[in-house]
Amino acid sequence: MTMDWFPGIREEKYASAGISKAKKLRAFWKLEPDYTVGTLLLALIDYDASLNAEKTAEAKALADTCRQIATRLLAGSPSLNPLKEHTKVLNANHLAKQIQRLEASVETDPSLAIGTAKELIETCCKTILAECGKPISGTPDVSTLTKETLKELKLVPEGVPDAARGADVIKRLLSNLGTIGNGLAELRGLYGTGHGKHGSATGLGVRHAKLAVGAAATLTVFLFETHKETKP
Repeated sequence: MTMDWFPGIREEKYASAGISKAKKLRAFWKLEPDYTVGTLLLALIDYDASLNAEKTAEAKALADTCRQIATRLLAGSPSLNPLKEHTKVLNANHLAKQIQRLEASVETDPSLAIGTAKELIETCCKTILAECGKPISGTPDVSTLTKETLKELKLVPEGVPDAARGADVIKRLLSNLGTIGNGLAELRGLYGTGHGKHGSATGLGVRHAKLAVGAAATLTVFLFETHKETKP
């Protein structure tokens, strides 16, 4: 098997202990963050499964053990798997690329992750509005897109009858939904990608990126699931 499935492994930094594939992979495990290692490990497991459809019981048990290890490595970062399922149904290639960028950057490039989290919400809203036959022309900001999407999905506070049980709580939650995009837009302006910064400016850390990505993923999954349940 060649290294064509992972060209990045050819980088010099992974050859400190030797140039064999096994030694380069061991260096990769040590140098890269848990999330990146877990992502690669799962990809390797899936690659092996595609080559060997019929496995012995011992091989299946080993693959299950490796998958459990990869899952533990990924546990510290927001799960984007539910969002991936919606991209498959919607055939949203651009959205899929944004998810890949989020997965790759949340541990290694917090600024990029924060900027992409805001863009994720914009893409989600544009996708839903287009499917509903209500696309917005021009270059609307994330606030406008979120507001129009919530209105189209009847997720605005005004849509909750005052007599409904827990109406006040539901209305507060719906109001807060609209602020997630605004908050991420402000955070992106201060720390994310998309604007030039002073040469000595410092960014936010991985935990802040996880918060931004987690919030964006939670909102977009909720919007996609609502759209799925309410569309004709």
